[in-house]
Amino acid sequence: MALSLFSITAPSREYDDVIEHKINQKTKPLGALGQLESLALQIARVQYSRDKTLMTPQVADVALHMIKPTLLVFAADHGIAAHGVSIAPSEVTTQMVHNFINGGAAINVFCRQVGYALEVIDCGILQPLDTDSGVVNQRLGAGTQAMHLQPAMSLAQVRLGFEMAKQLVARHADNGTTIIALGEMGIGNTSAAAAVMAAVLKLDVELCVGRGTGIDDATLIKKITLINQAIDLHRNELVSFEAILAHLGGFEIVQMTGAILAAAEQKILVVIDGFIATAAALVALKLAPQSNDYLVFAHESHEQGHKLMLQTLQAAPLLSLGLRLGEGTGAALALPLIQAAMNFYNQMASFENAGVNNVV
Repeated sequence: MALSLFSITAPSREYDDVIEHKINQKTKPLGALGQLESLALQIARVQYSRDKTLMTPQVADVALHMIKPTLLVFAADHGIAAHGVSIAPSEVTTQMVHNFINGGAAINVFCRQVGYALEVIDCGILQPLDTDSGVVNQRLGAGTQAMHLQPAMSLAQVRLGFEMAKQLVARHADNGTTIIALGEMGIGNTSAAAAVMAAVLKLDVELCVGRGTGIDDATLIKKITLINQAIDLHRNELVSFEAILAHLGGFEIVQMTGAILAAAEQKILVVIDGFIATAAALVALKLAPQSNDYLVFAHESHEQGHKLMLQTLQAAPLLSLGLRLGEGTGAALALPLIQAAMNFYNQMASFENAGVNNVV
């Protein structure tokens, strides 16, 4: 399904030596800027691959640039939320979307601070919003079905979600956007993400499930029980990664997966937020491993399972702040580090230009 909808090629590594030489000749010891150096290489590789006219031995002389950084928050509801896996009812999803619209959520604050344009996508919250709300309507339904009782959605809905995400990303690419960050909102979505993680990686559910919004021990036990019940119910149907999304996923997880694949197809850098966004990235990378070089993992969240998922993906997150809010907050906070990687690459003097003896 995904491979027929997206045509993805990994960014070229032809001029990695040239780019690395430029980084190594900055006025610093080799590797002294740590992860920012590998990030600068990744950004340069993606940018230069996107513009084939730059692919020359002089490629490193072209400044890296960031155009219209945009953070997309995908919102949806989950049938399992009605069965006692969260401290909050599903209505809070809609209430928080209104908070996003009104500019009062953490993600609004952080986007204003760092310079992200914020766009909210209704992938399937319980009640549709007014057409003039400013929220993008990409509804796949009024919340998923309870996955421990029946499939969360159909394969047709997964396909439609991928198509919608592709169109969404294409619109931003056509407007010149070169970096997209992904966040989410949806009561119950840590349950869906944990189920997807357990099914994709064939892990015990207990290793994947965390406390989400802050549930107590009794609720955590119930959450684990229902996710195990869901996986047992659908075990014989989990024959593909799309089938895993259909039986266990969420509308926002589906569309984030599609957005990752679409951004990779457009050769756009994608900043991945926390546990739920990383579950989408996990599926995207299983479907198209060549997407990996387009992904920047913003942070390691406090949610159990996220560290294990990052380790499995061999992903090095930029931050570790104990965040567990979602919304894309970690992805927003990582933007200044991405800008720092670009700025040192563009502006920092070389040993030769600064008249400094090369200490390496």
